[in-house]
Amino acid sequence: MPNIPYSERPLFLPGPRTLNWLIPLGMGAVGWALYMRYLVVEPALVGLACEAGLESAACYGRAAVLALSLWNVFGAVALVVALIQLVAPGLATFAVGMVFSAFALVFHNEIAGALAAMMLILSFARPGPATA
Repeated sequence: MPNIPYSERPLFLPGPRTLNWLIPLGMGAVGWALYMRYLVVEPALVGLACEAGLESAACYGRAAVLALSLWNVFGAVALVVALIQLVAPGLATFAVGMVFSAFALVFHNEIAGALAAMMLILSFARPGPATA
């Protein structure tokens, strides 16, 4: 690692090629979460079929999403990863935090998801990793 003073490091700012991957990743996360919530988790007909013993990928996904939402796992993961991103910005942590923040916002964990999204936005004001 080069010895670059902290104040002289460039800010964490993903480039255009990186954004070409981050934007579809974020849109895909929101789209999948909306699909699961409004077409698999909330409809009563799907819930009755799954509880009656239907074995399908939708029922397994529904059970997983309900279990994770019940324990606020999406929000907790989003907060932890966003805090790591705020302390030591990096592309992988930003991507994971963005995805779990989207899941938390859609699956009724708005406070943790919004706080994580705010910390991810604040991470743009932090110096990025030292490069040569």
